[in-house]
Amino acid sequence: MNRLIEYLRDNLIIDFQGDLTVGKVRELLAGDDSREVKLLLAKLVADKKVEDMMLVLADCLLESVQRALTDDVMREQLRMYVES
Repeated sequence: MNRLIEYLRDNLIIDFQGDLTVGKVRELLAGDDSREVKLLLAKLVADKKVEDMMLVLADCLLESVQRALTDDVMREQLRMYVES
């Protein structure tokens, strides 16, 4: 079981579902005039797409997610799968 858990954790992929566009990001950030929002929107407008942001974010989050998925958490999820 430990080898399976290690394999699953090592081969985990993070993806975002939904159709996120620059327009949708603008809508979600409306009313927030913070510097970081302005910088983010400027970058997204210059790139004319959000795909690069989403890929980088997923890559950056992967390590944190892998750490959070402890052996116990993975084992419990596999147990729940078996019992379903």
